[in-house]
Amino acid sequence: MTLPLVVGVDGSDASLTAVDWAVDEAARLGIPLRLVHASRRARYERAVPPDSLSRPSERVLVENLVASAAERAGRRNPDVKITTDIVPDDAVDTLLREGDDAFALVTGVRGHGGLMGLLLGSVSLAVAARAHCPVIVVRGDKAGLAGSHERILLGAGEPVTGAEAARFAFREAEARGCTLDVVRAWRCPAHASADDPALADEPVRRHEERASAVLDTLLRDAMADHPAVRVRRVTAEGPAHSVLVRRSAAADLVIVGARRRHGHLGLQLGRVSHTLLHHADCPVAVVPQSA
Repeated sequence: MTLPLVVGVDGSDASLTAVDWAVDEAARLGIPLRLVHASRRARYERAVPPDSLSRPSERVLVENLVASAAERAGRRNPDVKITTDIVPDDAVDTLLREGDDAFALVTGVRGHGGLMGLLLGSVSLAVAARAHCPVIVVRGDKAGLAGSHERILLGAGEPVTGAEAARFAFREAEARGCTLDVVRAWRCPAHASADDPALADEPVRRHEERASAVLDTLLRDAMADHPAVRVRRVTAEGPAHSVLVRRSAAADLVIVGARRRHGHLGLQLGRVSHTLLHHADCPVAVVPQSA
């Protein structure tokens, strides 16, 4: 069974942008697309007698919204198999359940319910922080959304938290036929070289060598499985969140790993993922690594 790419739709401009991006992604990967709208209002409406003089019911409006999104997706690529569903439940809970049988979840950066002052909607943030499948939040500038850079960016974490993200990144780069930039950020504490100026370069060299060794370990298996992918390895000094946000301006997708701890119900996002979800210049994929 081929797992679908699941998109949360609510009729907002951001969710329609996510639908467009997801259609292209589904076509690249050769997988079906599933459009899902979730709202608790539909549940409550079932208990209310219809009034022929009232405005169109919530259910009718939602059905039109979802049908319009499906029609838009079909026009963009008629070859992608599309299914839809309307679920009378909380949006976050629904998408998390959908993620149990999905290749990945796709959301817009902000929905109708979000405050315009927020950079990322609460639904997108909660899903990215809790889902057990990859989550792609579609955001960024026109070039990143259009895939015109022909580069994928992988933020290389520790192998224990980033192995799944690495595999996801290689599959994505192979499907797009583009270059994969793998970046490992590192920092040298100021006190490490302050005691003896003559040895100032030694701690820096050790930190850079360790970053390179992490890349060796993280990429070994994925490179063997995808030998055709062009890989550019980079070790960069600086905070990882700053390094990756800056480099996202030249990427079509930035991918980072996330650790999921069983039994932990709160948000499970580190600083790097959280910063990228709010500030990256291209779509962001958060790929969980099971504990």
